[in-house]
Order: sequence, then structure tokens, then C-alpha cells
Amino acid sequence: MEITTVEQLVAIVGEPGQRARTKERSRLTDIDRAWLSASPFCVLATADADGRCDASPKGDPAGSLAHVVDDRTIAIAERPGNRRVDGYRNVLANPYVGLDFVVPGRTDTLRVNGRARLVDDAPWFDDLAVRGRRPILALVVDVETVFFHCGKAFLRSQLWDPDTWAPEAVVPRRAVIAHELEPVAGQTLEDLDDYYRPDNYDKSLY
Repeated sequence: MEITTVEQLVAIVGEPGQRARTKERSRLTDIDRAWLSASPFCVLATADADGRCDASPKGDPAGSLAHVVDDRTIAIAERPGNRRVDGYRNVLANPYVGLDFVVPGRTDTLRVNGRARLVDDAPWFDDLAVRGRRPILALVVDVETVFFHCGKAFLRSQLWDPDTWAPEAVVPRRAVIAHELEPVAGQTLEDLDDYYRPDNYDKSLY
């Protein structure tokens, strides 16, 4: 049976406990700041004006991913990429975003929701420089809610356990995926293996 009402949903999953109901904050605490400083990876969730969603990974060395402007504002640097900028196109149509910040080895995550805007310069751009390169733009998020999410999803997935990681025989390497699903005329698998070689790919990160 399809679930179509909140009442049906609550009847199945139940009501949240007191901690879950009351853990949202509207400002960053010192603990939140410490988590953001330790996080090298997050996922940015956006939706366009019609509600079509996108989730985009963002990564930088810990301490360079999220810049805390003040206790109600954070910024995420944009680095060179494939230029699709699906999430940023969404932000221009619908400013509401959600972010989930991950710290390697930890099963809990920090969730930040708010309104976002794009800027191409700010006094703190130098603070977001990596390898001497400033970001090409930044996503500034005015925080509306922030809270920690429990670790059950990470525990169920055994994400940090190398024994559970899929081998190449199950999931092909990136060059094979690009060759089969994203073909470019004249580009061979050997060309792609060379392009995605770690020491070569690293040159285009910043």
C-alpha cells in the first residue's frame, strides 16, 4: 500500500523521541565548528523551482571544506570540475539547501539546512585557498537549522570497514565507466586510464 498521509507514516514509524524532537539549533556551537573544521567531505542537496532534486558531493582537505563566517553563516568553496553545476543552477531558482558533513571514521554526521546564495569573491576567499588557489566561487549558506544525525546508517552500511568495500571485479574502475557510459569520439580506454591515473588526475583538482 502506498503511504500518502503523515498520519499513515507516523502509524508505521512512530513518533520521534525527545532528543530527536528537540535537537535542532539555529546557530553554530563550538562543537559544530569543531566538526566542520574536521570534515573533509559533505553532500549538498538542492532542488529546482519545480522540486526536482540533486545531491552533489563536495570535498576538500579538512579545515578547507567549510568556512565559518559567523555562528549563522557558513561557506563552501567551489573548485574546478565538470562545469555542470547542477546544484548551483538549482540554488539560483530555489535557495533552500541541505548539507550533510562527514568525518572519516565517525558514524554520526552534522546536518545543516538553510538558504544559500552564490558569490564570486569575499574577504574570506583567501582562507579557502588550497595549494595556493582561491575558489572560483563559493556557496554561502545562511543557517536555519543545524543538528547531529545518529550513526545507524553508517553502522548498517559498514562504510568504514575495508572488508566490505566492493572490488573492481564488482564495480569497474572509473576509466571503464567513462568508456562505456560516457563515450567521447576518438577517446580510447587507454587514454582514459591515463587521464584518471591518480598522479595525473590530481593535477586538475585545484
